Amino acid sequence: MMTLIKYIKAVLLIVLALMMNACVWVEDPNDLRQFVQQVRQAEAPPIKPLPEFKPYHSFVYEGASLRDPFQSLAQLSDTNEVAAEVVQNNENGLRPDSERPKSYLEEFALDSLKMVGTIGMSKQRWALIRDDKGEVHRVTSGDYMGLDFGQVVTVSNGFIELKEIVPNGRGGWMTRQRSIVMDDE
Repeated sequence: MMTLIKYIKAVLLIVLALMMNACVWVEDPNDLRQFVQQVRQAEAPPIKPLPEFKPYHSFVYEGASLRDPFQSLAQLSDTNEVAAEVVQNNENGLRPDSERPKSYLEEFALDSLKMVGTIGMSKQRWALIRDDKGEVHRVTSGDYMGLDFGQVVTVSNGFIELKEIVPNGRGGWMTRQRSIVMDDE
């Protein structure tokens, strides 16, 4: 039994010696220190700026005063009322001028036109409009553009206000305000 204990002690002594020797075999940490120092001395990459948020432009729905589109004209209480209403709406005097020669920008939908800038002298200001063909045109108050007989009312630094004449759904016409906002691209 004594030899077994001596044998175990000898094995443990050898294992302990190997473990102590393994600590000596660890690489020199100087290269690690040099790497950390190089990383600290290197310039940090620039932080990207926060994205610029485009302002929210609200939309005012002006069709609330019109008849319910899900109610047919036949469902209204009196058909004579409907006929009188249609005649009244047709006789309000508002209608597009069909005799007026159309301008070039009336060939395009307003959604395809982009405002890219403004120019002006004293009290006169023009908006620069790019069509979907990439051509830039100059418009001012009183000019027409868009498919719905849109007439430019105001030219401002950041937007154009238009007044369109559109069908009201009852056989007549009504005006609708639209705007084109400056394109930031």
